[in-house]
Amino acid sequence: MIEVKNLVKKYGDHTAVNNISFTVEKGKIYGLLGPNGAGKSTTMNIVTGCLAASEGSVTVDGHDIFEDPKAAKKCIGYLPENPPLYGDMTPLEYLTFVAEAKKVKSGYLGSQVREVMEITGLTDMKDRLIRNLSKGYRQRVGIAQAMLGEPDVIILDEPTVGLDPKQILEIRELIRKLGETKTVILSSHILAEISAVCERVMIISHGNLVANDTIEHLEEIANRSNKLRITVRGDSEAVKARLETIEGVLSVDIDEVAEDHASFDIDLIKDRDLRDDIFFAMANMKCAILSMQFEQTTLEDIFLALTDENVRPDEDGNLPSVEEVLEARGKKDDTLFSHMSDEELEALANEKEDDQTEEDEAEPDVDVTEENTEKSEDEGYKPLFGGN
Repeated sequence: MIEVKNLVKKYGDHTAVNNISFTVEKGKIYGLLGPNGAGKSTTMNIVTGCLAASEGSVTVDGHDIFEDPKAAKKCIGYLPENPPLYGDMTPLEYLTFVAEAKKVKSGYLGSQVREVMEITGLTDMKDRLIRNLSKGYRQRVGIAQAMLGEPDVIILDEPTVGLDPKQILEIRELIRKLGETKTVILSSHILAEISAVCERVMIISHGNLVANDTIEHLEEIANRSNKLRITVRGDSEAVKARLETIEGVLSVDIDEVAEDHASFDIDLIKDRDLRDDIFFAMANMKCAILSMQFEQTTLEDIFLALTDENVRPDEDGNLPSVEEVLEARGKKDDTLFSHMSDEELEALANEKEDDQTEEDEAEPDVDVTEENTEKSEDEGYKPLFGGN
């Protein structure tokens, strides 16, 4: 239905969209997920023909959005983040105006307007001024105008932003209903929004498409935990040595040592449950297991890992897989100091203090005198909330 190839959008030296490629199949609900400023709206504006690309191509139902924009745009209904509504019109007047602008045949115009109002729940509000409608109903009007003209693809940019919980549930149900007959693409920076209604998710970070997968597969990856944390009463080195001999254990790290017990982080071979083997190994050593638990990876963990600043294309333009990103994130321990002794921590603190002293000494002195100090415009201002 939609094919995007090597899409690039630059604003001067800033690359908002970096060599993105994906395809959208007919009859599915897709989610475009990413933090604010990731490039979602820019991508949607290019796909809908509202914005020119620096490089790349977009084809909608066989029509190039840049070479044959009229035919391509006829296939798309678009709801921008800020719906293009006229507050001094009623929903009926506005939707009639949009239908005429989209050149809906006069014989079908009234029926189509009534149909989209019924689907979006606007029938009872059709004669109220749009400016007097709630945010939720204004969003419904925006979705209704996107549906006019019988487009095959409905593209919604942040359709639930600013809505209350009840309105969000209503819009989600409406999107699911649209997905029964249309191809739907919606963008959001909220993972729960995407996972609630979408079949497939495309995650964008820093202008890069870092993941393009089904929700089910991402959930499967999240549930495929291969790390185990246990606390055992016994000699830490002896326990570590025994754990390392168990078939399927990849590595064992001593995380914490107390007077009579120790905690261990164990990397296990994937898709194997070794808890029984570990239990009997510790039982043979007469070492009591105080706790044993898998480290749980959630969809939120995957999202945060994929949108990390360090997830960028390599020299060949290739991005790491979801599994590779999660593995690298698990090994990253640059900011954790719990394994350091008191002496190591003190040495590190002194080193940072020395570095800061050198920076302070390098700063030029500023001569502050009564002659070169201007009176602040805020002098005499009294804070409203009791601050200084």
